[in-house]
Amino acid sequence: MSHKIIIYQVFTRLFGNRSLNRKENGTLVENGCGKMSFFDATVLHRIKKLGVTHIWYTGVIRHASKTDYSEFGIPRQHPAVVKGNAGSPYAITDYYDVDPDLAENVGDRMGEFEALLARTHKAGMKVIIDFVPNHVARQYKSVAKPVGTKDLGETDDTNMGFSPSNNFYYCVNTPFEPYFDLHSGKCGPYTEFPAKATGNDHFDSHPGVNDWYETVKLNYGVDYCDAGGRSYHFSPVPNTWMKMIDILRFWAGKGVDGFRCDMAEMVPVEFWSWAISSMKADYPGLLFIGEVYNPSLYRSFVAAGFDYLYDKVGMYDCLCGVMRGTCPASAITWQWQAVDDIKEHMLYFLENHDEIRLASDFLAGDARRGFPALAVSALMYNNPFMFYAGQEFGERGMDKEGFSGIDGRTTIFDYWTVMSLYNGYVDRRKLSIGEKTVKQYYSKVLNVATTEKAVSCGLFFDLMYVNNNSVGFNPDRHYAFMRKCDDEVLLVVANFSGVQADCEIVIPAHAFEFLHLPETTVWAKDLMSDDTPLQMVLSCGCSVEVKVSAYGCRVYKFIV
Repeated sequence: MSHKIIIYQVFTRLFGNRSLNRKENGTLVENGCGKMSFFDATVLHRIKKLGVTHIWYTGVIRHASKTDYSEFGIPRQHPAVVKGNAGSPYAITDYYDVDPDLAENVGDRMGEFEALLARTHKAGMKVIIDFVPNHVARQYKSVAKPVGTKDLGETDDTNMGFSPSNNFYYCVNTPFEPYFDLHSGKCGPYTEFPAKATGNDHFDSHPGVNDWYETVKLNYGVDYCDAGGRSYHFSPVPNTWMKMIDILRFWAGKGVDGFRCDMAEMVPVEFWSWAISSMKADYPGLLFIGEVYNPSLYRSFVAAGFDYLYDKVGMYDCLCGVMRGTCPASAITWQWQAVDDIKEHMLYFLENHDEIRLASDFLAGDARRGFPALAVSALMYNNPFMFYAGQEFGERGMDKEGFSGIDGRTTIFDYWTVMSLYNGYVDRRKLSIGEKTVKQYYSKVLNVATTEKAVSCGLFFDLMYVNNNSVGFNPDRHYAFMRKCDDEVLLVVANFSGVQADCEIVIPAHAFEFLHLPETTVWAKDLMSDDTPLQMVLSCGCSVEVKVSAYGCRVYKFIV
């Protein structure tokens, strides 16, 4: 039987933080920080029970922060080019090192990560970490690189704006002069000469405050500013390609099971094809997940070897629209049809560190209003589903942490304690009834996803086209589909409305043909409740009467 992948994204720095200080713009000393050691056998077992198969430990690789670890030989970062006190996990300062914030013993931080890997594997889950290939921190300097490895930029010719041999792009003979103050406290101004191009493809020396000013763009052999337009220089293999595949090999060699590749579409697809094929030859089963937002590029990145791509500008945006009431539930059909040929490569999610929290005031306002979206995205296909730590408790993301204001997101820049995670994993006595309700629902849906073979490897049949005019069925607020594997069948009906649905679901003749359903009478058990099994008479063109609570979902299972 195929394996349904359920990914649990953990922002490692926030998970398990025991501090309740929560001071706005607080330092590490003031607000504390989660540690890798928090993920002991008990915590990992609880995560596994949710239905999780893979943990994505976000922010493991050492990145820029304002915390001083110079006593451990770690270079200090100038605060003017660090966002927040804790810094962005996507401003990498050493690809071969572990974030010291996460370690109990900073000097043994790599050993602690290796122990975390071993514990996670022992608990029956696989490990994903970030690979950030497009950009690094402005003051990147590796102190942990293997002997004989040259640092990024170490051999660059800074008199050339572009060279296939360089790792960075330069503004020749020009200082770094962004449109904001480079002074910060007692440190004096930050200086950089010549200026390097900024990570979000900003190729002059004047990034603004809304640019990725804390990062510099890596050079994969693409001249973005050639006189004739963009030009490509991939032969011989660019130096950056060699350095980046060495980094992938370093982490895969430690036992990492997969990489979530940050802003993958900003790196040439030719690199990915070359790197992924080489990595998979040596590490069969290694997963590559691409953060790609342009649907026109999906198929080229799948062809390059990516196992999964974010389905953000598609299913995610659609489900958000349905939850907000700005998009009909019937639009879900169009979204899966748009990528039907690569559907097994699409990663569904409702939250991650970039997006607003589902329960925030900026989206659903209540985690329970997201229950139907959870059921649809986790159960409709064999492809993976990802959720973000705290989502299973209804985390609202409405804190004012510091660098991150009240934006409906959980900060990635600040030292902070997320109270839903504190209640859920540090002191469960503080879990509210609402948080317990949300967790119970998530556990049910995700365990159905991982244990029911009709979900993990079954056929899918969309029932929307034949139910537009069915009694009580509202295609704007209701969505229905079937799954089948061998003799096991699931009928899923999701209600995105705040009103109970009393409706009839028509099962057309085509469904009987496609799913190889016999005409018979069955007893269907709702996997989401303890309700008495429902008798269903299955015949071509039949209709089944169902009642679905407001913002609820029925997952009827029957054997044929």
